[in-house]
Amino acid sequence: MAKGDPGTIVVLDGREVPISSPGKVFFAEHGATKLDLIRFYEAVGGPLLAAMGGRPVLLQRFPDGAGGSSFFQKRVPASKPSWLKTADVSTPNGTISNALVAADVAHIAWAVNIGCLGFHVWPARADRPDIADELRIDLDPTPGVDFAMVRAAALLVRDLFADLGMTGWPKTTGNRGIHIYVRLEPRWDSYQVRAAAVAFARELERRHPDLVTAAWWKEERGRRVFVDFNQNAPHKTVFGAWCVRARPGAQVSTPFSWDELDADASFHPDRFTIPVVAERVAAGGDPWSGMYERPQSIEPLLAMYEQDMAAGLMDAPWPPVYPKQPNEPPRVAPSRARKPAE
Repeated sequence: MAKGDPGTIVVLDGREVPISSPGKVFFAEHGATKLDLIRFYEAVGGPLLAAMGGRPVLLQRFPDGAGGSSFFQKRVPASKPSWLKTADVSTPNGTISNALVAADVAHIAWAVNIGCLGFHVWPARADRPDIADELRIDLDPTPGVDFAMVRAAALLVRDLFADLGMTGWPKTTGNRGIHIYVRLEPRWDSYQVRAAAVAFARELERRHPDLVTAAWWKEERGRRVFVDFNQNAPHKTVFGAWCVRARPGAQVSTPFSWDELDADASFHPDRFTIPVVAERVAAGGDPWSGMYERPQSIEPLLAMYEQDMAAGLMDAPWPPVYPKQPNEPPRVAPSRARKPAE
């Protein structure tokens, strides 16, 4: 970026959005600029808004681009434009924040202008904050787990959903993992959706204990793919579909089809960069379009959760920022738990 790089105005969704320093390089590896990122979001605007439109988002800002430091911003600044839509959201400790709502691409561009390179999305819409309408299965690669293992675990997730009469819709995380989403009928809160995720993670581990684990404590996971059920806890955000990660290569969290994972042995998240994903959408549209047409039920998973409780299992551990929950086991790693007196 040249010193004194002038600003510009972009017109999106009928709004004029001022962009300061549009030539500022955000992604050094390819030289992609702030304006390049905004134009990318404009190009994938339809699929982007289908995935996260109308939802509050937590902003991760990188003032110096992907190579610099970052901070999370829950509240929009007081200097926001009058047209910007916001919503009050609660954090696990009960703090209320006025968060940006991803109402349209103009709102996304406004956030990019202040250095947002990470949109972390709530599982509820701003107009229905008490209803979680997404189940999110997060396959988290623990140390020693490579992408081939994550890939194999994702296919097992697909098969378990099929056995339950459900359909999961996959995306890359933009980094090393895979997320599988289920868009839900608007009937359940986040506590119920988390219970469904706990049941799913435990059943997947029972079927494939050598590859996947539902163990919350890192010391118990071993070299296995962790199914992070707590990504569905109330007020928990997940990195958004079609959003660009703050990595030098500008990788995108990209929805894809199961056929791609089956047929392409070279499939890898690193290949899905800004220009690649824009071209994919232009040529093939939205691979998640079917997800929005057929919201699903988590009743099979809630029944499985109740069966586990009846068999003597406790709830799975919650993250430490949450209040102690009913039927939750002690929040202490097994290696540090007090041993019974002999």
